[in-house]
Amino acid sequence: MSGPARKRTLDTFFKPTSKRTRVSEDNGGSSDLEISSEDHKLEFTHHSSYPFPIPCFPYSVSANFTSLPCTVGKAINDQADLDLLYFQPYIPKNLERQIFEFLRRELPFYRVEYKIKRGGVETQIRTPRYTTVFGLDETSRFNEDGEIVDAKTGKEVKRDKDYTRCSPRPIPKCLDGLRISTEAATGCRFNFCLVNYYASGSDSISYHSDDERFLEPEPAIASFSLGAKRDFLMKHKPVIPNGNAEPTPETKPIKLPLASGDMILMRGKTQGNWLHSIPKRTGKNAEDGGRINITFRKAMVKAGTENYYHYNVGTGPVYKWDNSSREMKLLTFDGRG
Repeated sequence: MSGPARKRTLDTFFKPTSKRTRVSEDNGGSSDLEISSEDHKLEFTHHSSYPFPIPCFPYSVSANFTSLPCTVGKAINDQADLDLLYFQPYIPKNLERQIFEFLRRELPFYRVEYKIKRGGVETQIRTPRYTTVFGLDETSRFNEDGEIVDAKTGKEVKRDKDYTRCSPRPIPKCLDGLRISTEAATGCRFNFCLVNYYASGSDSISYHSDDERFLEPEPAIASFSLGAKRDFLMKHKPVIPNGNAEPTPETKPIKLPLASGDMILMRGKTQGNWLHSIPKRTGKNAEDGGRINITFRKAMVKAGTENYYHYNVGTGPVYKWDNSSREMKLLTFDGRG
């Protein structure tokens, strides 16, 4: 990303678009996106917790979701505790670029900062990528008025008591259509959607596993890649020797070059036993374009809601893609929006 992010007012991002807008692709090419001003007027997803209304996909895109995935998933389960389903791709070539450009342009993003303690020393962390999140754990739901209510009783959940650090947001329609498609293709159920934007090869995520206690015992995580190709690395967690048990078979690290439109489903014992990461890219590949990662998952209790919003939205400012400068810019609200 070139230069520091500059503040832009809300009005700047909602100027009418032309009937046919030509935008340059991150890999140096170009593409014509049939995203017209009429398309944007069709429908928006509104909610009081959104920083601005989020448009729905034009029908030319959303109508294709019922025919996804475009390939059959390949099972990868040839190592201990490993259970993957790999779609190459899930979203076809004629759609993946439109979806990437649309989501990067229309979603609110955040650069979350937080403090952690390691060995008694407090450290300030700035997330090395842009993030955003939508969803609500299994204990609650959004009613027709967009209010959070108890999933069983339907009674309102007081945020000042039960959601002290966040303001949960429903999944907008532009992402919910993909969630529904993913559930149909995998047989899994999801209530959260996390979106990461890697602006360049300098953005990354270190080795980790999505095995938090607020998820199911063997959680399923569906992970989509859009935009620039990035390596997806996996390695087995260290195994503590147990003299009374059979030794764990030796495992080998995995590297999957995730391309735009690919999806990998991690399920079964994978999260409990394997780590995964997106490392930095250096040299000539460091600035070869942005990448969006969409993950769907299922949180079971309120701790999941708190965690996801704390680490992926936080309390900082909103960023939004500016197509003219080709970068994320700080969004300000001056009362005119």
